[in-house]
Amino acid sequence: MVVALAMTGCATIRQEPLPAGLTEQPPANWADRQASLQRFDQWQLAGKLAVRQPGESASAVINQWFQDSEQYQLALSSSFLGMGSTRLEGSPGFITLELPDGETYSSSDPQGLIYAATGWELPIDALVWWVRGLPSPEGDFRLAFDPQGDLAQIEQAGWTIRYERWQDFVDGQPSLPARLTARKGEKLVRLVVSSWQSRRDN
Repeated sequence: MVVALAMTGCATIRQEPLPAGLTEQPPANWADRQASLQRFDQWQLAGKLAVRQPGESASAVINQWFQDSEQYQLALSSSFLGMGSTRLEGSPGFITLELPDGETYSSSDPQGLIYAATGWELPIDALVWWVRGLPSPEGDFRLAFDPQGDLAQIEQAGWTIRYERWQDFVDGQPSLPARLTARKGEKLVRLVVSSWQSRRDN
């Protein structure tokens, strides 16, 4: 089923040449790895986020990103969404955003609300999946693997997500992304993870 889904996902993505050394042929353990990462849906991480859009750029410290199945909570600080601390809480198709001045906004269009507040395109619903090294279940995708069999790239929803470093953060889980960059034209989102842990036993 996973293989069939992957093949279906790849079907309608425009077939641009892959970077040298990458292949669409998944390693033998990809189905098991994908299933393990899909089950890993209660976690928390900390790190840094950088967003670059035409004419401006900003960065933020991810103090905490809590994920509980489809529910997420992000506590950010620094220049992201203005000065001070910002909170994002949501699930697929809904988000609440609390700005540093205490103003709170909710929307059934998470990406649209973030764009309205900042002018930046941040695909938060898909990022919940990409950050684990998985394509989002919403929409077609194309995967590419490096010579070591690690996932190197996802193409989805007009974005190209490149995985630049993997690390063994959590005992009993496959390696997880430590650094990834998502690019869509001149828009770029970079995420660097400094710590990651399971929340199932918390």
